[in-house]
Formats: sequence, structure tokens, C-alpha cells
Amino acid sequence: MKKVVLKRKISTRVAYGHPWIYSNEIDLMDDELKAGEIAEVLGYDRKFIGKGYVNPVSRIPVRLLTRDKNEEINKDFFYRKILGAWEYRKKIGYTENCRLVFGEADGLSQLIIDKFNDYFVIQTLALGIDVWKTEICEAIEKIFSPKGIYERNDVPIRELEGMEQKKGFLSAPFDTKVPIVENGLKFIVDIENGQKTGYFLDQRDNRKALEHIVKGADVLGAFCYTGTFEIHAAHYGAKQVLGLDISEKAVAQARENAELNNLTNISFQAINAFDALKQWSKEGKQWDVVMLDPPSFTKTRENIQNAISGYKEINLRGMKLIKPGGFLVTSSCTNLVTPDMFYEVIEMAARDARRTLRQVVYHSQSADHPIMRNLENTNYLKFLIVQVL
Repeated sequence: MKKVVLKRKISTRVAYGHPWIYSNEIDLMDDELKAGEIAEVLGYDRKFIGKGYVNPVSRIPVRLLTRDKNEEINKDFFYRKILGAWEYRKKIGYTENCRLVFGEADGLSQLIIDKFNDYFVIQTLALGIDVWKTEICEAIEKIFSPKGIYERNDVPIRELEGMEQKKGFLSAPFDTKVPIVENGLKFIVDIENGQKTGYFLDQRDNRKALEHIVKGADVLGAFCYTGTFEIHAAHYGAKQVLGLDISEKAVAQARENAELNNLTNISFQAINAFDALKQWSKEGKQWDVVMLDPPSFTKTRENIQNAISGYKEINLRGMKLIKPGGFLVTSSCTNLVTPDMFYEVIEMAARDARRTLRQVVYHSQSADHPIMRNLENTNYLKFLIVQVL
């Protein structure tokens, strides 16, 4: 097998199990290695470290798939890994709708598979995993006999790997508006045109955390997308819920989701939430509960300070709209903003708003997105409920 040899000084991250190997950690790479091929990775002392896929043009030229010298990377390997990921989800109670494969946390670097009932959406975000797409689909077919498989590779990160953005069917065509049930509520997942793979499965458990704080409350939800938090709040007994999102298409889907659940105590507006929060705080409007679920403010470490400023500003505006004793429900979905940084931002916003906070709930993502403590990119979602005094 072709080989990659690492330098004497490499990050302890690799020794402790992280699968990513950066270009500045590589001493020698077999000249005949082609992008997408599997190589053995050796330490400076030529001792075996693992096997992984290679892409010399990538910022991360090697991503490990196994540390077992005797394990072959082939069709059976992907079947075993996906089957193991499914067994884990079944054990923890995530079966109907779940993230079936969460990349590095399931030992399949840069592979995402989401399961919506009998339909599957996959993302292959690095060239070395993309070349195994046929074998991955065959494993899904063998384990699940699915009604359909769809590819959502319309993401810019693929271009860093020298790949094009694309999306489409990896099975016979099917209706890409897929109905699901979450926490007893009905939603439509648009796997062709929705954000990411069509639905944010990682907030499933966090949406349940609204149950007690929204009873009889006037609730405002900003960046509502297709209304999942807002619909949960309405279902859990809110007096009235208003959801905001800049996307007309998302708001139309949110309204359809509300109708599916026969909810009349909820409405949605297609409006710029940043501007609305600022204007309404000036007007003195207030709600019992304000929910903020903004998009990621940064994808790179260079822009972390801008992200922190953005999260502080949006939470400051939110707090100003909350009645004394009401609740702020807020999230951050970038791993580059750590939990400590996020909580510090919330505290800074509270000081500027001259409000005192009492923590009610702090969660990360649902357990079908498992966190590996040595893989920082798996620990990305921060979800916080605080009482604003």
C-alpha cells in the first residue's frame, strides 16, 4: 500500500485519535498517490498509525478511517461502519428520524447521512469519502431497503477539495417533500431545497425543553426557518406565537407545518429578524418568551470576533424584548464558538441590557450527533434557556 510519513513533531491531536492530518505534519508522501486513494500513515519512526484517504490539494491531505493495520478499506468496511452507526442509534432510541452517520464521530470522516423515515440524505464533503459513494449507497440499501436516497452536496466546502457542488437522486426519483413526526408533531422535510439536508435534527431534544416555560405565554421566535421551535411552543400551550424569518419560502413551509398540526395560536412573518428585533425594542414591545436560533456567524477562526459581536448583539436585542421574569431561548451552531465563549457572550449582553440571568437549561445537540471530546468539531451546538430578571 502507498504510504504517507509524518514528521517527528506532530500534534498530539493525531496520537489521541483525531483523524485529520494537516499538510504541515507530513514529511513524505508517495509520489504515486492520487487524490481519493487510500494510504498507510506512518510515524517518523515508520511505525504504523493508521489508514486513510488522501487528497494532496486539500488543506487536510489525509483523513484517517482506521487505526487497525489489518482492516481493509473496502465495500465491507463501509457496510460495517454504517451498520454499527445504526446499532448505536437504535440503542439510544433514535430510529424514525435521526442523523445516522455523523462524520468523524462515527469513524467516517466527512460523511453525513440523515434518515427521514425510509428516506436518506447523504453528504460526502471530502473527495476521499466521495469516491466511495456507490458503496455507501449499497450499504444503505442492504441495511434499510430505503424508499429513496438523495445527495445534498450543494455545499461550498466541496470546492476546497477540488469537487463540484451538486445535488440529486442516488436512487429512483421520489417526492422530495417527506413527512415526518417529531415529538408527536408533524413536519414536512424538503430534502431537495431545504437548508443543509432539509431539517435540523440536532435540535430535536432541545425543542422538548420548551414545554413548561411557554404555557400561557406570548412567544416570539426569530430566525424560525420552517417553524419547528415555534410549533412546539404553540403545541405546548403558548397563548400566541409569532415566528420571523427572512425567507418567504421558509415561512410558507412553516405555515404549512402549523396547519398540519391544527394550530391556530401561531403566525409567521417573512421579515428581517435583525431589523425587527432592533425596531421593536425601540418601540417597547415585550414578550414572555423570546427564542433566537440564528445561523452560524462564522465558518473560519479568523472571523470568531465578528461572530462573538453578532451573537452578543442579537441576544442583547432579544433580552430587551423580554418581560421581567420571562425567558430567553438561544442557540449557537458553530463549534468555533466554545460553550464558555457562548455563555460569556450571553452574560455580556445581559450586562449591557441591565438584566440578571438565571440558567434553566443548557444542552448541546441531540445524542444521534454524538460528541467525541477529542474531536472539537463534533461539539458544536450550544442551546441555552435562561430566565431574564
